[in-house]
Amino acid sequence: MDNSVIRKRLSTFKAGKSGVLRQVADDVVLDVLRAWENWPGTSADLYRDLGLSKMQMAIMIKKGKQLVKKGMVPPDEFKEVKIADSSSLPPCSGIEVAWGENKLIRFSQVEQLIDFLKKSA
Repeated sequence: MDNSVIRKRLSTFKAGKSGVLRQVADDVVLDVLRAWENWPGTSADLYRDLGLSKMQMAIMIKKGKQLVKKGMVPPDEFKEVKIADSSSLPPCSGIEVAWGENKLIRFSQVEQLIDFLKKSA
């Protein structure tokens, strides 16, 4: 969503000339969180672009993360991933790791690989 649209949506929750945000809707908070996650620049540039103070932005991000953690993400955002039936996949014969130049190490179990990596660290 464009930042100017989010800015206009946020302005409907500002109280008078003071600019205090009151009872911001959850969908707007999630839009601010998504904008923050996808913003390529500094967070200072983002909160200025959205017309928020540094503290307001921090509160919006915190509330947005809490909403996501509680599972309040809109249903159209969630996409189910189908995993193929394991019987149709070829059998796994282990893990191969290219180690250095011209070296190939094979592990038959994941635990062996983990032990090897711990010892080599």
